[in-house]
Amino acid sequence: MSAPQTGSLVETEFDGDIGVIRLNRPESLNAVNTALVEQLVAAFDSVLAAQARAVLLTGSGRAFCAGHDLKAPPEDPATVRTRLDRIQDVTRRIRSCPAPVIAVVQGYAVGAGAEFALGCDLVLAAEDAQFRFPEVGLGLSATGGLSALLPMLVGPIKAKELVMFGEPLTVTDAHRLGLVNAVTPADELLPTAMSWARRLAELPPAPLAMAKEGIDAGTDRALESALSLEIQHAIRTDELRATGGNR
Repeated sequence: MSAPQTGSLVETEFDGDIGVIRLNRPESLNAVNTALVEQLVAAFDSVLAAQARAVLLTGSGRAFCAGHDLKAPPEDPATVRTRLDRIQDVTRRIRSCPAPVIAVVQGYAVGAGAEFALGCDLVLAAEDAQFRFPEVGLGLSATGGLSALLPMLVGPIKAKELVMFGEPLTVTDAHRLGLVNAVTPADELLPTAMSWARRLAELPPAPLAMAKEGIDAGTDRALESALSLEIQHAIRTDELRATGGNR
């Protein structure tokens, strides 16, 4: 395996033709900030340029990703749309990557973290994984295409329950609902994910890419509209929070 980049918020390494992208802010449970998003988009560009045959997306430490960094300094309103569009670009990169992308989830997958996972082609989770969509309770709105992907996976009524109440979802329930393909002990998580990736990397790449594209085609036609609508909602919730209009 190639040595990962050091000192980066997102590390990228290669095990043969398998790309491994790792969120690397373990001290903040890999919470999302502007710099991490930029590096994550660049990481997907790098595995695409390297023609990786399969990609793992995971997190350092005890969490996959705890969502947006609520401790980040206030943002210049003039840059909000650009920042939001870059967050949506993460989902675009995952969906347009010809190689299958496997989310490798340990610990918390909250908010944007859960959205990153749901955008992937397959989701493998450790027994300690927990999913949550807390945006409404925080006065925020969803990103990452959640408004299209979650109803597609669990149905619209269940999606509304998960988003409106924002309660934690155990890995057992996530598996039952179809958000997770398989559950494994924490110490077997990465080896199992690498086994899956190697199996996929051995398949003919063009038919595999076409299978991904074909299965996603119907969903992704609606996804771009959802990504645009989510930006509008996020800007509106920012305005409401600034004026105290959320209460």
